[in-house]
Amino acid sequence: MQTDTLSAAFAALADPTRRAIIARLAEGEASVNELAAPFEMSLPAVSKHLKVLEKAGLISRGKEAQWRPARLEPMAMKSIADWLEQYRRFWESSFDRLDGYLQKIQRADDSGSRN
Repeated sequence: MQTDTLSAAFAALADPTRRAIIARLAEGEASVNELAAPFEMSLPAVSKHLKVLEKAGLISRGKEAQWRPARLEPMAMKSIADWLEQYRRFWESSFDRLDGYLQKIQRADDSGSRN
């Protein structure tokens, strides 16, 4: 995923309504009516959110007769996860070092309190 695409994806995911739509689509494809059900907003407003997600490449819209189901685009989501993975490894490594240091301090403190 190129930086411009990544920026568009994160901008799209910055909105809580769009994140909720993504979470719903993780369960399977859905129509605009199904996606709009939990929200107190108009169908055109939900459609605008879908257009943002579609433009960012996070979802696609099909056309089956009168039904236009929305579905997640797994490769776009994987690209985001891959990008985030490098930072997860960084933080895990940092926390592991901190944990080691805190254990070392605790052992030194425990040894000092016994004397």
